[in-house]
Amino acid sequence: MNDSSPDSAPDSNSVEITRRRLLGTVGAAGATGLALGAVGGVAGHAAASSPAASGDALSSLGSTEVAFHGKHQPGITTPLHARGHLIAFDLAPSAGRKEAAALLRRWSATARRLMEGQVSAHDTAIALDAGPSSLTVTFGFGHSFFARTGLEKQRPTALDPLPPFSSDHLDAKRSNGDLWLQIGADDALVAFDALRALQKDAGESARVRWQMNGFNRSPGATKQPMTARNLMGQVDGTNNPKESEKDFNERIFVPDNVPDADHPKWMAGGSYAVVRRIRMLLDDWDGLSLTDQEKVIGRKKSDGSPLTGGTETTEPELDKTGPDGKLVIPSDAHARISRPDQNGGAAMLRRPFSFHDGIGSDGVPDAGLLFVCWQADPLRGFVPVQRKLDRGDALSKFIRHESSGLFAVPGGPGDGQYVGQRLLES
Repeated sequence: MNDSSPDSAPDSNSVEITRRRLLGTVGAAGATGLALGAVGGVAGHAAASSPAASGDALSSLGSTEVAFHGKHQPGITTPLHARGHLIAFDLAPSAGRKEAAALLRRWSATARRLMEGQVSAHDTAIALDAGPSSLTVTFGFGHSFFARTGLEKQRPTALDPLPPFSSDHLDAKRSNGDLWLQIGADDALVAFDALRALQKDAGESARVRWQMNGFNRSPGATKQPMTARNLMGQVDGTNNPKESEKDFNERIFVPDNVPDADHPKWMAGGSYAVVRRIRMLLDDWDGLSLTDQEKVIGRKKSDGSPLTGGTETTEPELDKTGPDGKLVIPSDAHARISRPDQNGGAAMLRRPFSFHDGIGSDGVPDAGLLFVCWQADPLRGFVPVQRKLDRGDALSKFIRHESSGLFAVPGGPGDGQYVGQRLLES
């Protein structure tokens, strides 16, 4: 099927209006005195004086476009976005495989359109004067999706529920879900516009189970590109696998030619996302001295270099001891315990967002990390690392895992296809 099905939003056979073109149209309408409602005059003035309406080029930040179609879905290897939304849906009680397929067609059509900088069928002018801004939308299926749609035989064994961990304090209402979406952009309004459009697309087919908002440092905020920092002020992501590494694809993506019970054929080119809301106990963390913070992590806070010296990318000397005979990088340091070579080569691509959901009546911030990691198999990626962290990570006393989810993210759709078509039409 293609986007022109009755269940889809308007497709390429209809007039596709980019956000920039529509903005110019609104400006012209305001100039000719058409009634635009209570804010029409303001909207018209803003449009007429904006670079988009005058035909000037968008800034490089706004003009960057990420392809919707491809071997892999966008939002996995895409650079960190400045703004993100994670949202999980449960199918309505009356919805099954047919309704799920129609929903994925609608969602795919909307995601493609918005990622190209066009307006959606539900356009509310939220991002009217913006370009694509590196917008990506990524779709995944939870364990419960397959029973709801009668596709249990197609459920990968790699999607079996994660084991419990002793550090878990999970809220079931903010965990798991039939369907999962990751939205990211370098402009907050573009990201929110996509969130609203996709939520409206769900209609009566699915209801929101949970939704979380995150952010990262904006592109260009530093003098040169650098690894992101989290809300503890730590450089976060130093040991991430790199696309230049020869085994990157086999660590992060399901292979094309090895379909089995763990990874059925429809998952070729896909990946598995582990999603965790990790609360940071920032007041406790800030009470530590700089030296103690660095011992907990095993790296310098200033530049992310290992405590044994060098730069951020220098390999740490794990056996090095100081004048007191103690390990320079403590045995329970987070950087030591989480290293792939300390976990049988287990690796995952971390692509998180920070979050801050206000300050409680006790004055403590509800803030931390929306941890999202990608791997070809969570039983060989996330699980062994988290088990080891669970047993002896010095950072554990300063964080709390409050929600969790595991989702199968199929490969990217080809031209004219929708996400998950190989599964839903198998």
